[in-house]
Amino acid sequence: MESASTREALQSGRASARTVLRMEHISKRFGTALANDDISLSLEEGQVLALLGENGAGKSTLVSILFGHYVADAGTVEAFGQPLPPGDPKAALAAGIGMVHQHFTLADNLSVLDNVMIGLEPLWAARSARAAIRARLLQACQRYGLEVAPDALVRQLSVGERQRVEILKALVRGARLLILDEPTAVLTPQESDALFATLSAMVREGLSIIFITHKMAEVMRVADRIAILRGGKLVDVVDNAGADPAALAERMVGRKIELPRRDAQTAAAGAAGARRGDLRMAIEDGPMAFSVAPGEILAVAGVAGNGQQALAEAVEGRRDWIGQGLGRIPEDRTHVGVVGDADLIDNAALHRLQDPKMLRGPRWLGWLDRRAMRAEAQRIVQAFDVRHQRLEQPIRTLSGGNIQKFILGRELGGQPPMIIANQPTWGLDVGATAYIHQQLLDARAAGAAILLISEDLDEIWALADRVAVMFKGHLSPARPIAQWDTATLGLAMAGQS
Repeated sequence: MESASTREALQSGRASARTVLRMEHISKRFGTALANDDISLSLEEGQVLALLGENGAGKSTLVSILFGHYVADAGTVEAFGQPLPPGDPKAALAAGIGMVHQHFTLADNLSVLDNVMIGLEPLWAARSARAAIRARLLQACQRYGLEVAPDALVRQLSVGERQRVEILKALVRGARLLILDEPTAVLTPQESDALFATLSAMVREGLSIIFITHKMAEVMRVADRIAILRGGKLVDVVDNAGADPAALAERMVGRKIELPRRDAQTAAAGAAGARRGDLRMAIEDGPMAFSVAPGEILAVAGVAGNGQQALAEAVEGRRDWIGQGLGRIPEDRTHVGVVGDADLIDNAALHRLQDPKMLRGPRWLGWLDRRAMRAEAQRIVQAFDVRHQRLEQPIRTLSGGNIQKFILGRELGGQPPMIIANQPTWGLDVGATAYIHQQLLDARAAGAAILLISEDLDEIWALADRVAVMFKGHLSPARPIAQWDTATLGLAMAGQS
């Protein structure tokens, strides 16, 4: 009932239907790739429109055209009854369009007020100008329930408070249409609830919202209408009322999606089938102490920036584990997981340059066998369903989901006894997420010890046998998944366990 009541609150007080946005016949190409193919959408005042689609479906391109970051090859945009000049973010802002990016664009060394003033007044503006902006900021805080201290330094704020500052920046600039890109990706459950309360207040005031998320539960909770993109095309626009999440997901990816789930039997089978001398992944002392048994997934939950990356680096840097065949799935897939300008063949051999199977001639010569590397790349793309045009293409030209599947194929292909998966499905759609989850569960069933670092609670519920929480560099004792619920886990992530 919570989802229905929240949606009713978002819809209550909605003004009489008035179209505030029309995007007509939008098309955009990048080289030979057609990112948007003749898309037409509209949005009404006081309405929440959710954009759903796989990675590479064209969502980001479409909103970037709306906000002026890209220029469409064809089509027109009309905001609040007036044509919107293409490729002009200042014109979009002036028209009342605001955008809150998934990665915040705040100056950490400045105050909240200074960050809000950037682009409105010079930071050395007269006292009267600063006072006027402060008054507008405080008014927006009170009007929408966004509590934040104007004089607080941004670096001292929590992630949830920083997001409030981003929203306030848009509101103080007069936004009447707000684009939110993955707004809950780095929030605790309690912070997400607070965000939804804010959206409710915005809609009651007549603001219109475009909501981009990969989380189907959030779509069902807040959206009035749902636009589904696939392969650059708009395949459907449906009302939320009566919509079926499974059917929406199937429309989004063009096939039925089976969501994998962990179970006690596969955990027991994994532990019984442990490989290579019952290897255990463990750091026994210090603030990041943990232990993972064969056939087990230990999840580390936490809000971004609490030391998860340091933990990952500590694990990935252990020479003894690397020598035993540690499988590494890094958080930054495009800069750390692969060499973007290298092709799929070269990337298949990363971390395996000393493998005799990849060498030609004596090992001390270090000559790589291109045919063996090509065969390995072919194995990866076939076994892990990596969508590609040719093995010789730069790997950066693949979608994020396909890059991640390639990394999994490379790292899991040799059945490593230990795996560290750092944000393995960050930013991926439901289809790619389901596939990657199944691969991790299969590795667990085969006896691997898996350390899963994730900010996605749905992922943790789906995969983890035990859960520990990272807060300000300290890792809590791990507890079985059955001993956690969303409320207690959220409190622990906020340091209130």
